Amino acid sequence: MRIVVDDLSGRRTVEFLRAHVGQLRAISPPESTHTLDLDGLRRPEVTVWSAWDGETIVGCGALRRLDETHAEIKSMRTAPARKRSGVASRLLEHIVDAAREAGCNRLSLETGSAEFFAPARALYRKFGFADCEPFGDYREDPNSVFMTRHLHVPEVCPSPGGGAGHVTAG
Repeated sequence: MRIVVDDLSGRRTVEFLRAHVGQLRAISPPESTHTLDLDGLRRPEVTVWSAWDGETIVGCGALRRLDETHAEIKSMRTAPARKRSGVASRLLEHIVDAAREAGCNRLSLETGSAEFFAPARALYRKFGFADCEPFGDYREDPNSVFMTRHLHVPEVCPSPGGGAGHVTAG
C-alpha cells in the first residue's frame, strides 16, 4: 500500500470521496454532518492523502490546520472491502506523523456518536485520542464525539555554547 498526497483531480479519488460524503449524510442529520465536500478539501489549509493498493484506492484521510499548533483530522475513510485490514491504522499513523512534522502539538477530530462510528472511535482511542470538549467552530451535539491527542513535537535544544544544538523529542 502506498500513501500519497492527493490533489483531488483523479476520477477514482473524487468518486471515493463522494461516496464517503453520501454515506455520512445518509447516517447523520444534516446539522450534525461535518464532513468536508470536495471544495472544502481543496482549501489551502487542508492536505488530503489517498491510500492505494496498485491502481485501487483503499482509503483516504485529510489534515486541516486550525492554527499554527492545532490541526484536525478530516475525511478518514476505508474502502468497504478493505475494512479491518490495517488501511485506517496506516493512514492515521501517516497523518499523525505529518501533523507532528508540521509543528502541531495537538491533533483533534470529530466523529459520530452512533454505533456505526464505534470502530472509528476505537481506532482513535488505540492511537491515543481521548474524548474532549468541542474545538474550533464545533458546538455540543449529541450526534458527535470530539477527541484530541497531544503530540510530542521535536524541538531544537540550544547547545551549551548558545548555538543551535541537537533535536530532541519533547
